[in-house]
Formats: sequence, structure tokens, C-alpha cells
Amino acid sequence: MPVSLLWAVDVYGRVYSLSTGGQQWEQCRDAQLEFKRATAAQQCCWGIACDHNIYLNVHASDLPIRYQEETYENHRWNPVDGFSERLLPSDRWQWSDVTGLQHQPLDSFNLPSASWEWEADWYVDENFEGDPTEKGGWTYAIDFPATYTKDKKWNSCVRRRRWLRYRRYKARDTWAKIPSEQSGLPDPFNDISCGGWEISEEPRGRLSLWAVSLQGKVWFRQGIYHHNPEGSSWEELSLPGEVVQISCGPGDLVWAVLWEGQLIVREGIGRDCPQGTSWVVVDSPTPEVGAIHVAVGVNVVWAVTKDNRVWFRRGVNSHNPCGSGWIGMVGEMIMINVGLNDQVWGIGCEERAVYYRQGVTSSELSGKAWKAINVPRDGDRSHSSASANSLQSAGCFFSGEVRAQSVVSDVDSDTEKEKGSAEGAGCLAASASPESFVDAPTDAASDPPTDAPKPRIPKVTSDSFISELVSDREPGKTSREGGSAASAILEEESLPGDGEVKSPPAGAVLSSSQSGGTLAPQWSNVDLEEAQSQQAGAGAGAGAVLDSADTCSLSSVATYTLALEEPYGPDEHPLWAWVNGGGCSVDCHSQLNWFNCSANAASLVQSVQSMSLSITPAQTAAWRKQIFEQLSERSKREMDNFRHYEQAIEQSVWVKKGTMQWWRDWKPHKWMDVRFALEQFSGPEGNKDGILFIYYNYYEEKKYLHAFINEVTILVPVLNDSKHTFAIYTPERTKQRWPIRLAAATELEMHDWLALLSVSCCDSRGIQGPPSKQAIWSVTCKGDVFVSEPSPGLEAMPYPTPCDQMFWRQVGGHLRVVECNSVGVVWGIGYDHTAWAYTGGYGGGFFQGLASSTDNIYTQTDVKSVYIYENQRWNPVTGYTNRGLPTDRYMWSDASGLHECTKTNTKPPSPHWTWVSDWAIDYGISGGTDREGWQYAADFPASYHGYKTLKDFVRRRRWARKCKLTTTGPWQEVPPVPLSDVTILPCAAQSSVDLVPLWAISNKGDVLCRLGVTTLTPAGSSWLHVGTDQPFKSISIGAANQVWAIARDGSAFYRGSVSPQNPAGDCWYHIPSPAKQKLKQVSVGRTSVYTVDENGNLWYRQGVTPSYPQGSSWEHISNNVRKVSVGPLDQVWIIADKVQGSHSLSCGTVCHRLGVQPMEPKGQSWDYGIGGGWDHITVRGNSTEPPRVRLPSLTDPSAPRSPLPVRNMEVNGNAVGC
Repeated sequence: MPVSLLWAVDVYGRVYSLSTGGQQWEQCRDAQLEFKRATAAQQCCWGIACDHNIYLNVHASDLPIRYQEETYENHRWNPVDGFSERLLPSDRWQWSDVTGLQHQPLDSFNLPSASWEWEADWYVDENFEGDPTEKGGWTYAIDFPATYTKDKKWNSCVRRRRWLRYRRYKARDTWAKIPSEQSGLPDPFNDISCGGWEISEEPRGRLSLWAVSLQGKVWFRQGIYHHNPEGSSWEELSLPGEVVQISCGPGDLVWAVLWEGQLIVREGIGRDCPQGTSWVVVDSPTPEVGAIHVAVGVNVVWAVTKDNRVWFRRGVNSHNPCGSGWIGMVGEMIMINVGLNDQVWGIGCEERAVYYRQGVTSSELSGKAWKAINVPRDGDRSHSSASANSLQSAGCFFSGEVRAQSVVSDVDSDTEKEKGSAEGAGCLAASASPESFVDAPTDAASDPPTDAPKPRIPKVTSDSFISELVSDREPGKTSREGGSAASAILEEESLPGDGEVKSPPAGAVLSSSQSGGTLAPQWSNVDLEEAQSQQAGAGAGAGAVLDSADTCSLSSVATYTLALEEPYGPDEHPLWAWVNGGGCSVDCHSQLNWFNCSANAASLVQSVQSMSLSITPAQTAAWRKQIFEQLSERSKREMDNFRHYEQAIEQSVWVKKGTMQWWRDWKPHKWMDVRFALEQFSGPEGNKDGILFIYYNYYEEKKYLHAFINEVTILVPVLNDSKHTFAIYTPERTKQRWPIRLAAATELEMHDWLALLSVSCCDSRGIQGPPSKQAIWSVTCKGDVFVSEPSPGLEAMPYPTPCDQMFWRQVGGHLRVVECNSVGVVWGIGYDHTAWAYTGGYGGGFFQGLASSTDNIYTQTDVKSVYIYENQRWNPVTGYTNRGLPTDRYMWSDASGLHECTKTNTKPPSPHWTWVSDWAIDYGISGGTDREGWQYAADFPASYHGYKTLKDFVRRRRWARKCKLTTTGPWQEVPPVPLSDVTILPCAAQSSVDLVPLWAISNKGDVLCRLGVTTLTPAGSSWLHVGTDQPFKSISIGAANQVWAIARDGSAFYRGSVSPQNPAGDCWYHIPSPAKQKLKQVSVGRTSVYTVDENGNLWYRQGVTPSYPQGSSWEHISNNVRKVSVGPLDQVWIIADKVQGSHSLSCGTVCHRLGVQPMEPKGQSWDYGIGGGWDHITVRGNSTEPPRVRLPSLTDPSAPRSPLPVRNMEVNGNAVGC
């Protein structure tokens, strides 16, 4: 899992971050000001400094933030000057936007803030709809506005060209002030919250930022997305009252707290209205005690009331944002925060420690218990055992039983409440029984001081914290009695539902003028001298608190700037004021190192080291030599007596039987019950083999079907929502495209049979261990990963090894794309665009025991979307309805319309997948949508568009739901940039490449070059961004460092001057695409360049030479091609569709191009291999040179009389004969 950050602010305004993979708080050294609030997303953190201005800290990334500025230069032709800047009075501006309505000269573009910088000067865009234009970039039309073309015609009276300039956001990993608006400045801000990134995926990186001013107003920041992280402007929202604190979740959940202690909920938040439309009032958990803090997630709401009690809101979801009722939770907090995965964090009101909520899952959102985060800060001068144990001495767990020493209090901006307690210093690590606590009177008071109070630094020890700083207690409130710390029990108390709107209670909040009094003495049985000094300075302490309370909000959290270089003693834990986990991705399965006592571990290591100091290295070496000699003598003595015996070879036969269902070969095809048996035996030479038997009844006659284990070429799990099925292929059944399909009763039984059969097949072929560096990798449409060890004769001429005889074995993991090279570097990309690097192991998934390596196996997750379509037809009475014609498709269907798919009956792809979201409208479908997600067409099926015309009688919209798979495999995640394509340099098997060039494309279209990739570190070190003018979708690097790429508009590009010394190259060369075709994928070998267009055509680039690497023209090779892979020897493999089988056409078949030679790189014909159902293949690791075969001579008497048999292969140029 990628590393993410938990942010916190201490009471002195210093900002810290704690990494999920770290063990200490890292201070933000860049922050020059003290901060009082921080709110984070995964890509950035916002904060409010003590000057009430908002600052933004965008995390550093290998991907830059670039914004493209554009303007158009317009010309009109006249008979005197030709094309010139002289336009008609009714024409558009000479420099304008794309519509021509806005005047945009080049010098009118300014940087929005000091955080931006220009990359370069203005330049002309010479790309038009995927094709290069003539020099100058002009496009021509009859008039403004009209359809533009790149070619000048006799009637072209106007022309225009686009100018581009990029600006880059440079303030990364630093706090940058958000520029103030010139007019209508909002009030100084007091609270801030960001979220809303799950509302819509477009525009990329969109965020909702909510802020509360000192006057209780709520503001919404407009225009925050990836290319504009600062946003554009503030919008004030109307309110039912004055707000003191606000919280925004990742989705459409926004809650706020009013001054009166009630809560309000924002409604109407959606994709087109992220700021919402209205507020709904929700009562506080208890009428007599108002709320002071609220925190929301995706489906949870937590609140803190004035008595510091914590409450959980039940029944909250996107359909009912108000929830149904409150549940009281154990523990007392001054503030609380909900992060990713609805994980909860808080700050204890007693010792000001940051707490983590244990046991939060999707089924138990309230969690189980609080646990204190116990890690040091960077720069701590001392990490003694007293420092590490001080927090545990104060009580690390809230269990409803054990209470920490009550020596810390808070500030409330409206009233100061007095509380005193005498509690024993209960230590969780002590073996003695806890002492009984005695309540102390709290009605002590004294007159306020007459002189101005002086700043005073309270004494801080490991058992007594800053008790004068803040107070938030009810007068006369006493602490609860302590008990045993044996278990953490979740105490809940339910309140009746209060979703209805209620009027705020009068007098729920006291004004600051009503507050008064002094702090009661805090008695301690550890340090009585300190307690007396606290009592003596109570008056001054109260005055200091009153002064600071003027600028504090009702949320009881304040920061203090004290004249002290080291505010904490060497043995003290920090006092926290604010925590935010909005960008911290943890769940109940995360392995965190936040709760360990580092001092205890250090002392243990020290003691072990001290024990080993008495043993010298010379003594250790002598002992090892002596033990080795004794073992050698014993082995020689015991083995000499048995040297004349024969070697024992196990010769045995064993049979495993079971019952399954078999998809029978004859029509009508249906499942029938069969008996399944695997008979395995060991030969006299130790080799293993076996036979599969399927016993069935045919018209009451007992028959059987068999297959030899050494003939099985692949075992494939098959997608089926109702049965646990898998397929068995042999060479003959691969030709027929009709495997043996079997269904097991349970998923576990299917996995047991698959693992057993796979091990048997590998044993019979002598294959074991991880795949070789020359292996061919492939991926099925289900996401299963397979490898095949290529034989030397696979590329031999003229009699190559048939590719339907290749043996494929499964490797654990789940991927969409995999790429490799011959030095062992293998990368994969999941359906959720996560990058994975191969670790060198084998097995994983359902492979256990000897079928899987014990190391280099890691947990792998993948997320994909399941789509269904809602279809409607128009009628003149009711408009668009779900009542279609009898010949229409289902009103809820799949993409083809042939299968009914409703929200209730649509299941995940297989039992391994689980739903992780609800159904939502998908606006990202190709062709565009309207505001409600609909696409329109004249009829089903047709070409859909995102707007309605008079001829559109049908419409559809796509619904998406995400599901998640968790498995294991030899793959390690490469965070943090999500990828859509990757390519690795194909090289010879004997080549010694120190740094392996690896290029990739992010899921947003950015071109990246990976640095530091070697055979020992296949994951590399960092990304180098390569600038482009548009997003890309496919990329490939050849053996001579030639880089080709395909843009999303279907145009091809070649990267010039790429070399080991200049890994990113210099510039892009635009290569014209084939006529009227848009390319989608490219693959480059040693000298060959192949591409596939969106219509399934395979193209070969002619004229590619070292002196002219861009080539000259495209030549059509084949059709019905889905993917192409060109190897280091220029061998060509594809995934083909519509391959004829014995029963029907097969989609997704592996095909091999035959006859590829240096003088004939296009090859001659196709050889069909495994399929269908395959989605990706890569042969870029197979650099094994084929053996040279001497053709037999007719006059040579030593030649064999009959040549090798020639397979019946497809000779025409198409992957399918047609």
C-alpha cells in the first residue's frame, strides 16, 4: 500500500506529519508561521496560519502540475494583402479564444500567483485532429465560425492557428499562501475542511474546500482541481445561524456546528453543484449540552459535545445524510477527525495525545477501542525509557475502565469551567492493582488579578502536563472511578432518532463576558511541590487564558505562541491541538508501527549487544570450523557402509478421484455429472506423468474421456457467476477452440484441483521454480497471468514449433497489462492502474505449499468497475420512458443489449470480487453525456452522442459499480503514479545493461521515464516527466532506444535523441497516421515498428533505418487484431479476434507471425495458439536465437527421405481467412 500521511498541529502551532510507514513525527520545517488548523487530501494539505490566511502545501511528485494556456490568431484574406490581420468589423478579435468572443492577446496572460512559473515562450501548435499541419500551423475555413481543415482551398477566406504556452506549479512541499481576492475579501478564517474528491472524477483532482470565518460565515472555494490546485475564488453560502466548525467528507457529506450547539447538514451536493443547495438542522446528541465539533467521512458522522463526550451518528449514507440517531461512545476528546476508509482519529482531552480508532471496518464503522499513537518527534533530544513510557503512564487506552491522570484541561471560548480531581498515577504497565481515586472539591475560587498578567511557562513533567492552558469542564464535575484495564469494552447508549428539525435551545452558549473564576488546584500524589506552585499561580494563569480565549472558536482547540525554544521537556510527549487524516489511507489490516515503545526495543537490542560483546570473532570462526569438521566426519562414517547399494527410486501409482460437472462436447450442450480421476505415476528414471479420466454416461452406456498430463497445455479458470469452472486445453482442443470444461462443487475444490493438476503438468515437463528471463507472458480477459517457456525452435525456419503446443502455467496475481525484457525486469498494471514490479517468486493465489515460493509473495489488490446500461425510448405522450418496443433491447442491459442486467441481479465478475461502492452514473463514457449522464441516438444500436436532437428517439446512460479483489502473487506495488501503459527496453540475452530504460504513460496521459531500473532493483527509483502537448495512451521502446508513442487522438509520435546518456530524449516528431485511421497501440522491436488502429487493423512501418528512424509509410498487414507485441528479434505476436474454431468464432486468440526474417520483416502467415479469452501478450523477453537449420538437399544421399511435416497454416495476410 502506498505511504500516506497523518497531519497534526501541536498547541504551539507547529505542523507535523506521520507516515504510515514511519515511526516518528516529522516537523514541517518550511512553515514560518504557527498554524491552528490543517486539513489534508492525498495530494495536498491546507492550513490556516495564525495570521488567519490560508496556506496550501502540495506534496512533491514525479508528475508536474502543468496548465496549458491557449489563444487563437485569426486572419482574413483580402485581394490586396492576401491573408492578413485586417478583419471585418463583424469578425472576431484578431487574438481570441476558441469561440472568438473573448479578446486574448498574448500579453494578457499573467501568472495567477507567485507559486507558478512559465515553462517556455509561446509556440504554434502544428497538430490538427491527430494529423500534422503545414509549417505555421494554420487551419482554413470559408468563414468564422465554420469547419476548419488543414488544407488550403480556393474558397478558404479565413484561417486561424492555435498558440500554446505552459505554466508549471513550483510550490511543492512548501506552504504557499493562497492569494487574496482584490475585492470582496472574506473575513479572516477560523476553520477549514477539504474533501469531495469522490463526487466526480472530472475534472481530474477536483476538491471541495469549505471554510468558516470568525464571524460565523461559511465560504466555498471554487475551481480546485489538478491543474489549478489553488482554486479560483470564494463563494459565500447562506446559513441558518453562525457556524463555528465544519467538516467535509470524501463524498457528498458536509456537516457543520452552530454557535448554539446544534448541527447543520448540507443537502443537494452533486456533480454539477458541489457546494450544495440548502441546510438541514440536526439537534445535538444531548439537549442540555451542545456540540462543539463534528467530523464526517463517507458514511459516518462523529461529534464531540461540550462535556468532551464522543458520539457516533447511525444511519448516515448518501441517501440520508442526516442519519437517524446518536450513539454515545467511550472516551473523552477535544476534537475528532474521520479520514480515508472512514478511519477515525482524535485528541484526548486529558493528556492531549493523538488517538487511533481500532477495529473500524465497513461492517463496524464505529470501531472497537481507542489506542494512543506513541512515537517520538524528529529532533527529540532524549528518548529515554521515561520519555517512551510517559504516555502509557498517563493511560494509553480508553476502555471505560481505566482513566488517566486528570491534569490537562482545555480552553473554551465562551466560558471557563473549573474542575479539579485527585487521581492516582495509574500506570498500564504496572503489575499492581490500580488505586482507588477520590474526587476532590472543585469550588475553590479567588479574585481575578488586578495587574496585567505576565506570560508564564508552566512546569511540565512526565506525570503532570500544562494544566493552566485550557479548561472546558462543568463546575462541580468529578472524574469517574478507575477500574481494571483488562479489556477495552465498547459502551454505547442509544438516543431516539432526531432527524427532524428542531429550534436551537436558548442560552445554550455563554458569552465570554460571563466566564470568570480561577483554576482549582490540581493535586498530584507524585509531585506535591508542583501542585502548590500551580495553586499559587492560579490567578495569573486564568488571566492568560482569558486573553487568549478572544480569538478561539467554540471547538475547544487553540494554539499558543509562547516565548520558548523547546516547549517540551526532554521526557515529555507533545500536546496536540489538531489532527487530520483526510489523506491517510489505513484500515483494520494495515501494519502500523505507531504503537511500539521504541525505548523498550532499544534497551532490548542494547542488552543483546552487551551479551554478545564477550564473544570475539576469532572464537566464532573457530567454533564454526570445528562443527563443520565433526559433521563431515560423521557423514563419511555413516555413508561408507552403504556405497555398494543401488540408488533407491520411487515407483508408485496413485489416483485422486472426485465428482464434477462436465460441459459435454455434443449438442445440445449442457452440464452433466461426471466422475473425474487423476492417475499419476512415477517412471523407472524418476520422471512423473499421469492421465486424466472423465467417466460419463451416454444413453445409459458408460464411457470415458481421457487426456495425458504431458499433453495438457494450459489450465484456465473460467468466469462464471453461477459455477466454479475451469478449462483444460490440449493441442488438438486448442485447434478446435473447444477445451474440456469442468465445474467443481465449491471454489475451494476447484482451487485444489487446479493446484494439483498444475503441479502434475509441471512435474511431467520438468518445470519448476520461477519463470525464466526469456519467458513469454500473457494475461487473460479475467486478469489471470500466465507464462510459457519458449523452445529454441519457436522462431526457427522453415519448421517452427507450433504455438498451440506451448505449455502455459499460471502465476499468482491479477493484472491487465504485463511487460518484460530478457534481463528479468517485469512490470504489470492492474485494472485500477496500479503499477506492480515482479519480485522473482512464483505461485501465490490458490497455489500453496510446494507450488509456491515462500518468499517474494505479497498481497495484491485490484479494483475494477462493472457497467450496466439504462435504456429508454421516446414516445409523444410521456417522453422518454423505460417502455420500449417489443423488438427493443432490455431496458436494463449490458453494452450489447442482449443480456438483461439490473442493479439487483448484477453480481461481481466472480466470487473472489466484493462490492466496494454503490451504483453511480458514469459520466466518462466515450461520446460524452448530458448533465444527467444520458447519451442519445436515433435507434438501438447506433452512434451515441451527449446532446439531444430532433431525430433522437432513444437514449441510454451507463451505471458503474466498483468491486475489489484481494489475492497474492510475486508482485510488489510501485507507488504512487497510476499507469495505463508501460514498456521496457528489449535487449539481447547476453547484453549487460546497467540501467534498463523503462517508459510509461500515466492514467491521465503523462509520458514518464523511469530512473534507476536494474536487474537488482526492477522497481527503479523515481519518475522523470517527459513533456507533451496532449495526453498519450500507448508507448513502446525498441532495442536501439527508439521510442514511439500514440496520443489519445490517434496520432503517432517518435521521440528523438533518446540514448543511455540522454534517457528522456529531446523532442517529439509527429508521424502521420494511416489514412482515415486512428491508432491505439504501438510496439517496437529491434528494427520493426507495428501499430494497431481502433478498427483492429495491423500496420507495419516501412522505411525505418538508423539514419531515418521515423520511417516513410504504413503498410497494412492484417485485420481483426486487438494487441501486438514485437520482440527483441523482431518476432511478431498478436491477440486476434474472430478466429474460426470447430463450433464458432473465437475472440482473444494468441497468434504468431511466421516467416519473419531480416530480409522479410513482415512475415508470411499466422500460426494460431491458445485462445480465446486472451487480452494481452508480450514476447519482449524472448531473445533466444533460433537454431540454424540446413535445408535437405535432393541430391544429398545422407539427407532424410521425408522432410518434417508441415502444419496447415493460414497463408493469407489476415488473422482470419476472409
